[in-house]
Amino acid sequence: MHHYQYQPQGVCAMLISFAIDEEKKLHDVHFSGGCNGNLKAIGKLVEGQDAAHIADVLKGNLCGKRQTSCADQFSIAVASALQQESMREDNQRRESSASGLSPEL
Repeated sequence: MHHYQYQPQGVCAMLISFAIDEEKKLHDVHFSGGCNGNLKAIGKLVEGQDAAHIADVLKGNLCGKRQTSCADQFSIAVASALQQESMREDNQRRESSASGLSPEL
């Protein structure tokens, strides 16, 4: 499981922290600052859910007249984390390939 922290832009929340497991599921989602009750609810609703699906669902959600929201910022954070996960996996495959090892099928 990999843990991430993201500093959102243009919203009341000051920090978003979360983890993504080996199956790309979200865990331990916490927002610092912002609308406490709503953001706790988001954390509960997304616990154990597919990270890519949640990023897609929350993308573009707006808060009032702002051009973003805490949920939208969370979707950006998750998408960025998934990109990092993908790069990490690619690097591991390259290292395994260079060492002559191949994964079991």
